[in-house]
Amino acid sequence: MKMSMTPQMRLEQRMKLAPRMIQSMEILQLPLLALQEKIEAELNSNPVLEQAEEQGGEDRQTSDSESPQDPDSEQTDEQEEFVVNDDADNVEDFRRLDSIGDDFDDYMDLAGPVRYQYRGPETDKKLEALKNTAANDVSLNDHLKDQWRLVEAEEPVKKAGELIIDYIDEKGYLTVRLEQLHNKDKYKFGIEHLKQALELVQKLEPTGVGARDVRESLLIQMSQFPEDMSFESELVSKHWDALLENQLPQIARKMKCSVEQINKALVHLSRLDTSPGLQVGRNDNYPLLADVTVEPNETGGYSVSLRDTHIPNLQVNNFYSKMARDHKIDTKTREFLQQNIRSAQWLMDAIVQRKNTLLKVAGSVVNHQREFFEKGKLYLKPLPMATVADEVGVHIATVSRAVAGKYIQCPQGILPLRSFFSGGMAAADGSLQSWDAVRAKLRQIVDKEDKTKPLSDDELRKKLAQAGAGNIARRTVAKYRKLLNIPTARLRKKF
Repeated sequence: MKMSMTPQMRLEQRMKLAPRMIQSMEILQLPLLALQEKIEAELNSNPVLEQAEEQGGEDRQTSDSESPQDPDSEQTDEQEEFVVNDDADNVEDFRRLDSIGDDFDDYMDLAGPVRYQYRGPETDKKLEALKNTAANDVSLNDHLKDQWRLVEAEEPVKKAGELIIDYIDEKGYLTVRLEQLHNKDKYKFGIEHLKQALELVQKLEPTGVGARDVRESLLIQMSQFPEDMSFESELVSKHWDALLENQLPQIARKMKCSVEQINKALVHLSRLDTSPGLQVGRNDNYPLLADVTVEPNETGGYSVSLRDTHIPNLQVNNFYSKMARDHKIDTKTREFLQQNIRSAQWLMDAIVQRKNTLLKVAGSVVNHQREFFEKGKLYLKPLPMATVADEVGVHIATVSRAVAGKYIQCPQGILPLRSFFSGGMAAADGSLQSWDAVRAKLRQIVDKEDKTKPLSDDELRKKLAQAGAGNIARRTVAKYRKLLNIPTARLRKKF
C-alpha cells in the first residue's frame, strides 16, 4: 500500500466569532445591575482600566491642595525648609532646630493646661462596612428551634419535635406524614411521641405553623384567635370541601343559617394567613432598575432616554498607556500591558455599542406602541422582533439580546421591554391587536360582570367579539382565563 501526500484546494464557509464580538454580545444582553457587577469585576482585574473622575473634582482638589503664599511675607529661619547637604557639617540646621523650642514654655503658659483627647485607633473601613451591613434574617427553622428549646417536655418528645421542625417547609407546613418519621431503629421515640410533639409545635409562633394542609392551619389560627370564631371553625372543619366548590346554599341548609352569615364568615377567614411560615425568614426584595425611561415631551410625543447614570465612565490609565509604547520597557511587560489595554478598549466599545443599540430598539418600540403609552394595555399592538430589527438595521438575534432582562419605565409603570413584542390577530375593524390586549379585555369583562350571574367561557367569547376582539375560540378563552388566574363561572358566583 502506497501512501503519498498531494496538495488540494477546498472552498468552504465557516462562521467564527471573534472574542471582541462575543464580548459585545455578552455586554448587550446584560441587564443594568449585571452590567454594573461586570464593570466592577473588570476594574478589579484589569490594572490599566480605571474610572474617569469628574473634572470638577480635580479642580477642587487642586484648589484645596494649593495655598498661595503671601509674597510680602518674609520666610524666617523657623519657616525655612530643612535641607541636608552632603558637603556641610549641618551646623546651621541644628541651630534652627534648637531655636524652635526657645519660646515653647512661654507659649504653653499662655495657652493653659493641655487637654489630651483620645481619638482611638484608626478606623477599619472593612470593619465599618460589616457593622453597617444588615444582619441575615433568622430562618423559620432556627426561629422554631429557638422556641422549641424552651418547651418543657420529655426527652423523646423533644427529639421528636426537633425532627418535625426539620421537615417544615418555608410556608410553615409539615411536608411528610408522621408515620414516615417513625423509625424505631434510628430514633428512640415512638409514634405517640411524634403526635405529642406535633401538638406542641403547632403552638409555636407564627400561629398556624406545623399544619399538614391549609384547613388544619386555619383551624389552628382560629383556635388561638383573640375573637370568637366558633362559627368559622365549624364551617372549615365540617364543610371544607363544599366551601372550596362554592356550594354556599347547600352549606347554609346543613348549618341552618343564612348565606349572608356564611359570607361574613368568609370575610373573617380572609384575615387569616394561608402561608404562616413566610412571616419569618429571609424574604429578599431585589431592586429593579429600568434601563430605559419613556417620558412625554412638550411636543406631544415621547422622549426615550437611557438610565446610564449608574454606569461609570471608564478610561485607560494614561501612565500604563505610555508604558505600553515605551520600548525601554521589557517586552514581556509591554505585551502584558497591551493585552490589558485591548481588553479594556473592547469593554468600553461594547458598552457604547450597548447604549446605542438599546436606545435605537427602545425608540422603535415607542414609535410602534405609541397608543399603548397614551391609552393603556388595551391598545397594545402585535410587534414582531423582525420589524424592529429591519428598522434598526440589526439582526433579529441582536434585538432579542437587547431586550432580554431589560425594563422600561413609562407612565404605565416599570414593564419588561420584551412584553412589547407579541403576536396578535386582526380585530373586527381590521386593525391588529396583540394577545396581551385580548387578555386585558378579558380581565376587564370579568371585573365588570354581575357576580350573581357570572359569564361562562362561551359568553365571555361573545363579549370579546362584541368588544372588537374578533372571533376567538372558546378553548382559547379558557386558556387565557387560566393564565390570568380567573376561576370558572361556578367559583366566581356570589350568593
